[in-house]
Amino acid sequence: MKKALVLALSLTLAGFAAQAQSAAVKPANAQEKVVGPQIQFEEMKYDFGSIKQGDVVDHTFKFKNVGTQPLVISNIGVSCGCTTPEWTKDPVMPGKTGTISAKFNSTGKMGMQNKVLTVESNSASGNAMVSLVGEVKDATAASTATPTMTVESKTETPMDANGKQKMKLGDSKMKAKKKS
Repeated sequence: MKKALVLALSLTLAGFAAQAQSAAVKPANAQEKVVGPQIQFEEMKYDFGSIKQGDVVDHTFKFKNVGTQPLVISNIGVSCGCTTPEWTKDPVMPGKTGTISAKFNSTGKMGMQNKVLTVESNSASGNAMVSLVGEVKDATAASTATPTMTVESKTETPMDANGKQKMKLGDSKMKAKKKS
């Protein structure tokens, strides 16, 4: 009886092991096909860097329908009236691509900006969000950096009667006192 119990247990374990080995192993980067439309963006955020106040940033977000049915964008909500979107109006068939163009007008804006576009569609994953980020700087502000110049001379520049050295660089004149 003991042998029959051990045999039954061994056969059960062997069956589980065979089932586990026959299951298909999916690569870590494999995507499952979604039933219905599915939007997938090449990039979710565009960093436009630093611009001057009044500049207009124009960027196009590209997306792909990785689902099994046509994708339709019904609306794009914006976080501010300074951002205007335009998008592919026709249904995007499975495996095909579409675009969303966003223009950000920085007039009246200062500092760090994060303009969010909410993409409303029939995607199986629901609404998606993309954004434009960057910094708007004052267009009238003068540069605060003070330019510096280093002049090295291999030959002695003659001194005048007061012990001052005279040099001319381009259209500017420089004077220096030489201490002994």
